[in-house]
Amino acid sequence: MPAFDHDSDAFGGSIIGGHPDSRSQLAQPIAYTGSLDRFTQADITPVIGREYEGLQIRDLLKWDDVMIRDLAVTISERGVVFLRDQDVTPVEMKDFMERLTELSGCPKSSGLHVHPLTEEGSELGDQISVISSAKQKKGGGLTHQLSDVSRFASTGWHSDITFEKVPSDYAMLKIHTLPATGGDTLWASGYEIYDRLSIPMRSFLEGLTATHDANFFHDEAARLGNPLRKGQRGSPLNQGDDLKAVHPLVRTNPVTGWKSVYVNKGFTKRINGVTKDESDVLLAYLFNLVTQNHDAQVRFRWRKNDCAIWDNRSTLHCATYDYAADRAGDRVCSLGEAPFLDPKSSSRRDALDA
Repeated sequence: MPAFDHDSDAFGGSIIGGHPDSRSQLAQPIAYTGSLDRFTQADITPVIGREYEGLQIRDLLKWDDVMIRDLAVTISERGVVFLRDQDVTPVEMKDFMERLTELSGCPKSSGLHVHPLTEEGSELGDQISVISSAKQKKGGGLTHQLSDVSRFASTGWHSDITFEKVPSDYAMLKIHTLPATGGDTLWASGYEIYDRLSIPMRSFLEGLTATHDANFFHDEAARLGNPLRKGQRGSPLNQGDDLKAVHPLVRTNPVTGWKSVYVNKGFTKRINGVTKDESDVLLAYLFNLVTQNHDAQVRFRWRKNDCAIWDNRSTLHCATYDYAADRAGDRVCSLGEAPFLDPKSSSRRDALDA
């Protein structure tokens, strides 16, 4: 496996992007040891998603670190992992996500994210985002409004908190209240989007950065009547009221060593270094690769107390708002490294074919 050249910041086989105060502690990708092989499991599609039976997060917290690290590798390789019928509390979710990100090499300065719209003094704690359709209807709670009202369900595709200078590595969502039907969530593979680019297009995009902006959350905070969280939001680099960051357009996932396209419709507003017209055309093409390739996606139908854990560095996701009944759950996002590109890292297909 290739080692990451964290000490170099020039082009020509060196790291692009990545704040020096928030670098991954991994010198090379993590190898899976096989500790989870005894559990019944199935890949949902050839490209993305895996479901386990009989694997409980509460039990993982009691067992040794090898299994949690192996789960991190699996999530990073498969994009998203689904765990059915989980008996886990919000406190246990936070404990588990802290161990998951630490065992997968997150910087020592990274912790659990505090969303800018989280109300101070929340009953579940600052690091829990409550996903609630009932609160949204009443004008309260965390709504995550990522776009203007649209008749296209695909408008909501995003990766979590890419507007932060140190964004999320892993996120975990447990749905405990749901309608009889509807409310599915879709995930798409950023690895696969990269693999579908031509070689000349890859080379061009790898030299660019993009601006991710969520300053529309200021309007949302005013609507909710809650002050925006301006203090440290899980990292010393994530603070203040300017919810904007610049990241490489293609990034390397340090857990796998694979390249992924790192733009999303929810937060990516501009490709830098090109004209506005060129940026609009390029972003539209990349967004279309996500929304119009159903074979790069997985769709999950939730059941009560199911959990999904995904890698935000190399996936995008989109909720489906096709229901009227209440739907609610708890989400925890851990913070990883500042996004970087190692040009010597490989694509997913090339790595699996090697």
